[in-house]
Amino acid sequence: MQWEVVIGLEIHTQLATQSKIFSGSATTFGAEPNTQASLVDLGMPGVLPVLNEEAVRMAVMFGLAIDAEIGQHNVFARKNYFYPDLPKGYQISQMELPIVGKGYLDIPLEDGTIKRVGVTRAHLEEDAGKSLHEEFNGATGIDLNRAGTPLLEIVSEPDMRSAKEAVAYVKTIHALVRYLGICDGNMAEGSLRCDCNVSVRPKGQAEYGTRCEIKNVNSFRFIEKAINTEVRRQIELIEDGGKVIQQTRLYDPNKDETRAMRSKEEANDYRYFPDPDLLPVIIEDSFLNDVRATLPELPPQKRERFQEQFGLSVYDASVLASSREQANYFEKVVSIAGDAKLAANWVMVELGSLLNKQGLEIDEAPVTAEQLGGMLLRIKDNTISGKIAKTVFEAMAAGEGSADDIIEKRGLKQVTDSGAISAVLDEMLAANAEQVEQYRAADEAKRSKMFGFFVGQAMKASKGKANPQQVNELLKSKLEG
Repeated sequence: MQWEVVIGLEIHTQLATQSKIFSGSATTFGAEPNTQASLVDLGMPGVLPVLNEEAVRMAVMFGLAIDAEIGQHNVFARKNYFYPDLPKGYQISQMELPIVGKGYLDIPLEDGTIKRVGVTRAHLEEDAGKSLHEEFNGATGIDLNRAGTPLLEIVSEPDMRSAKEAVAYVKTIHALVRYLGICDGNMAEGSLRCDCNVSVRPKGQAEYGTRCEIKNVNSFRFIEKAINTEVRRQIELIEDGGKVIQQTRLYDPNKDETRAMRSKEEANDYRYFPDPDLLPVIIEDSFLNDVRATLPELPPQKRERFQEQFGLSVYDASVLASSREQANYFEKVVSIAGDAKLAANWVMVELGSLLNKQGLEIDEAPVTAEQLGGMLLRIKDNTISGKIAKTVFEAMAAGEGSADDIIEKRGLKQVTDSGAISAVLDEMLAANAEQVEQYRAADEAKRSKMFGFFVGQAMKASKGKANPQQVNELLKSKLEG
């Protein structure tokens, strides 16, 4: 039987406010445990929550960016459940009237196509504390610093049909919230984490299968692995005559398995009711217009502009627009070098490889956009060849200065004097007289293969400094003359 996978995602995005959503406590990551939780965060008697306007502004920014309906009358509710790191016994969230309603995201896929994924809603809520299991032998530690940190929970429609599509969707959200400046996107620190709702159904069946939710997955790689693992589990279970039970599960990356955590709750299990301490939030048109005026150029628009303005492919434009920092870096290089395709290749391939190898983000790149743009100018004016440029790039990354400094200091300037190149070729051909005779006696097909040998020998003899185009032209003339 052929199976179809159905995936919906809930992405929990910590908003980059300086203080918590209902108190003045700091949201700084990494503080000593339990030093950033106030009486309001703990829900102590006699305290009242006060809504952080900045969290509202950031939520509205996100809603406008995904062309969503904005709930201009939205309400906070209490979501009741017990967990050790939830000191109040309830979480302040939103249920029937969220701040962001239906919207959509267009996500770029690996094959260059664009897929539209619906967003059901995005609502504001407070984060819970954190349980620490590994650091205590036979006990659990509770750190309440995170309690009350503002979250925007983004709930998708079940529109994704593979783990790769799900990862593309999360990456699109990740890029968008960073473009907007509403979240730092640091998944390792829990700033952005994902719950994956996964089900399978026979291909062609309209009715959805029973879904399971995989909680708190915090890396792109683990999202893909967790979904694929859960899909295999469900298919094997059904094909063996079993039945999928709706439940919440955890993904164990060490064992590459999902395991049951608890039965999946429904909304009525949480006994939602409007929070009596918080008034409804009324968002006026003037506030919406003010927020709309602050929106930056967003990834879809930047991707389209890169294609139109620079003639880049959908894939190249998508990669370069995937983060605001990378897009800015690329555009700075282009402004200096004046060649978008050359700049795109160097930013994506050589610079990308360097950053991956050193585990750096592009804003930490050891080669600045100004340095890279200056080096590309030297390729364009034939001062250096593409091959020599790689040596120059490595030297810039090692801190040896600008491309011009390195070229001068190391004597890497390309030889463009025809007389000098001709002399090198004559010497090389004399040293390979037998191969020259074989070349001249060969047919056209064999000659094209042998020609590469002579080019290689010529570049070796010139220590890579001879202009490749001139080498090709002069060599052909000498071999066939």
